[in-house]
Amino acid sequence: MEQYQDILRKSPLFQGMTDSERLQALSAWKARVQKAPKGAVLLLAGQTITEIGILLEGRAQIIREEYTGERHILADLVPGELFAEAFACASLDPEEENPIPVTVVTALESTVLWIPCRRAVMMNTEGDITQGKLVGNLMRVLANKNLLLNRKIGYLSQRSTREKLLAYLSDQAVLQGKREFCIPFNRQELADYLCVERSAMSATLGKLRDEGILTFQKNVFRLL
Repeated sequence: MEQYQDILRKSPLFQGMTDSERLQALSAWKARVQKAPKGAVLLLAGQTITEIGILLEGRAQIIREEYTGERHILADLVPGELFAEAFACASLDPEEENPIPVTVVTALESTVLWIPCRRAVMMNTEGDITQGKLVGNLMRVLANKNLLLNRKIGYLSQRSTREKLLAYLSDQAVLQGKREFCIPFNRQELADYLCVERSAMSATLGKLRDEGILTFQKNVFRLL
């Protein structure tokens, strides 16, 4: 666990904790580390989960697969990011089953830290300041994820592929604070994320470039 301390220090789940508090807490919570190859399924739609995941190394994607075989990328995960926290919290009551509607798959060889949610949030330790910090941090994480979800709904509410692309790319320019920026998706992944056809999206990108609205090279874009 020592080799991942830099990543964990930056994790919003451990904000305000010292290194010793964090290590003692992870030990008490019986957190575990999982190594996974590229393409491994970390979580499968339909299963009930009780652990919060933190990506320590690699890259992973949260995807939703429709009955028709269509695949939509809901989120792209990089080291330090949490996932499945809402579903794990929803399963705090052992008598309630809340199967997850999404699948989490590694896009690169990855390492994941799994934290038992019930043990971390509900372990009865009198005067445990660390537990209070974790619950507060978890509430902030859930609130921020809700904001991100609302942002994506904004993209998907646009009527055309052109409007969806411009909404997403404009947002990325604002979030990164510059006209030239890098996105975490290749073309197919971007199409899946925006729920559009790849061929139509590629054609639209070409038109936007020809109109002098943007330029791009692989996953690096520049708004003009």
